[in-house]
Amino acid sequence: MPITDWPEGERPREKLLARGPEALSDAELLAIFLRTGVPGKTAVDLARDLLSRFGGLRPLLRAEQAEFCLAKGLGEAKFAQLQAVLEMARRNLAQELVQRDLLSDPQATRRFLAARLRDLDVEAFAAIFLDSQHRVILFEVLARGSIDSASVYPREVVKRALASGAAALIFAHNHPSGNAEPSAADRALTERLKQALATVDIRVLDHLVIGEGAPASFAERGWL
Repeated sequence: MPITDWPEGERPREKLLARGPEALSDAELLAIFLRTGVPGKTAVDLARDLLSRFGGLRPLLRAEQAEFCLAKGLGEAKFAQLQAVLEMARRNLAQELVQRDLLSDPQATRRFLAARLRDLDVEAFAAIFLDSQHRVILFEVLARGSIDSASVYPREVVKRALASGAAALIFAHNHPSGNAEPSAADRALTERLKQALATVDIRVLDHLVIGEGAPASFAERGWL
């Protein structure tokens, strides 16, 4: 039965408009993005098939172009649309941070950093540079490494912080393995960065390790 013949309250688009996007399942949200199904399948049926094939919504969203385009009902146009949607979401999160005291809304910071770093295949070390009111000056990836390491040089971080006029920094890096537990090397690097930045009166407010689930916070653990 085509979706247009479903009861209005069960149609994904009408359901979203009436109850909000949080009321929809992953398949229903994906069906709205797909817009149409394929012969013999509604958009919702196709969405369920795709979620099963890729192993869930997140693996589908992070699929490489070649793998994505091989799936029935997808293709280059849908891949381009999806990348545009994801980038708009990242930019929206970035704009949430601008002119905001990050210490008053740590969840916005975590959402932004997770969106930028969580799905990378290699480790990346980044920083949010803040002014004296803890408002965002800029976000920058400072180093990219192999699957399990990234080279970060305290002297270069200090130079970049001074050039930006930062009064404080929040560091973040991802663990591609998905395990957000900080390593001994993570703690040692953070201590070196903290000491180097303290010589020029720049504070390290936190270091967040991004993996699956909630990020691990050095500040919350009392490590700063």
